[in-house]
Amino acid sequence: MPEISAVLSFAAVAFLMALSPGPNLIYLTSRSICQGRAAGFASLGGVCTGMFCYMLAMAAGLSVLFKAVPLAYDIVRWCGAAYLLWLAFKAVTGSSSLSPTALPAESKAQLYRRGLLTCLLNPKIVVTYGALLPQFMDPGAGHLLSQTVVLGLVQIVVAACAHSLVILFSSMVVSTLCKYRAFARAQRYLLASVLAAIALRLALARRGVA
Repeated sequence: MPEISAVLSFAAVAFLMALSPGPNLIYLTSRSICQGRAAGFASLGGVCTGMFCYMLAMAAGLSVLFKAVPLAYDIVRWCGAAYLLWLAFKAVTGSSSLSPTALPAESKAQLYRRGLLTCLLNPKIVVTYGALLPQFMDPGAGHLLSQTVVLGLVQIVVAACAHSLVILFSSMVVSTLCKYRAFARAQRYLLASVLAAIALRLALARRGVA
């Protein structure tokens, strides 16, 4: 099992990433504004299913890889740290637009499927599980498979909570971000700082697979 400190740190970063502008957040916001909160939550069900699929795939893949090739843990950690630095740079220099788009009304089943597809094609989810999650795993803290599952479930719960808040207050969120550009800019710089700090600390840490 991962340490409590690692779980809490990962949860905080996952919450910030869930609230940063991206395909999932923009889609859920647009759907909630255009078709109501019920539609937003139906879409969120699909999004959470997509995250769960990624978590299972990552848990199986990482545990097999790290067991077969012990050096792979450090390689994944270093590559992930480098990519997190790149993400931090993009968070500062990229666009922070969260403008909702007009969407036609759909059935609950269609909303679920579209939410699932949006999540599966979302590069931020790949980053979360492929680059960010391994940074919080510790071979000395127990079986890597159980750590991946625990952290993955934490990410899903935290992201679901963050997205639920966006669905409930979608109009307020969009109006606030559009009206107060400084708020969006501060959020981007905060996320960039956190990602950069994690990347540097863990890239320089001398830790390997036992």
